Amino acid sequence: MDRRWVTRGALVAVVVLAIGATIGLLGQFRPFGNVFGEQTVDRSQPAVLKAVRDLSQYHAASGEFQVVLDIEQDVKWVPAVLAGERTLFVAAGSVNAYVDLGALAEDGLVVSPDGKSVELKLPSARLDKPNLHHDRSYVFSQERGLVNRLNAIVEVPDQQQFYVAAEAKLADAARESELLKRAEDNTRTMLTGMLQGLGFQVKVLPD
Repeated sequence: MDRRWVTRGALVAVVVLAIGATIGLLGQFRPFGNVFGEQTVDRSQPAVLKAVRDLSQYHAASGEFQVVLDIEQDVKWVPAVLAGERTLFVAAGSVNAYVDLGALAEDGLVVSPDGKSVELKLPSARLDKPNLHHDRSYVFSQERGLVNRLNAIVEVPDQQQFYVAAEAKLADAARESELLKRAEDNTRTMLTGMLQGLGFQVKVLPD
């Protein structure tokens, strides 16, 4: 083989390596910015205000809950090895309890004729819709039959059912807790202190 071709080939290889090293150094040090790198352009539209609502709710208590769902889906007359699914889903979320102070305008706040005392009757506390923490909710384990495993290869399994069931369980847990009572106590304390600060004597009426 002609030595000139060998020399030329070696020279080309050296040039290619030198260019590659130069690009690598420029990408690392970026003396003139990100010359050779990729750039992300965000062309998203700004958020648009669609509606505004006036709220009279006093959120007086909030509870953090966690529940483990054990959901099994069986196919009748078919062994679980072939078809079916069992999932353990860990769900975490919060539930707020609030008192609607707008109801006080009717008969919940009665000032005495001499203007020195106030009769206070609070409306019952209510629960907000559970706020599921998606970053702390996940599938812990899952057992699938052969058919379900094959289906999972061609289509993404729908996990919406787990989130819906988790919200229902969190709502049940909040109702069974002392969250509602805590919200009513906190609201009563807040209003009593505020009215006493205005110089009123406060009489709290039973619910």
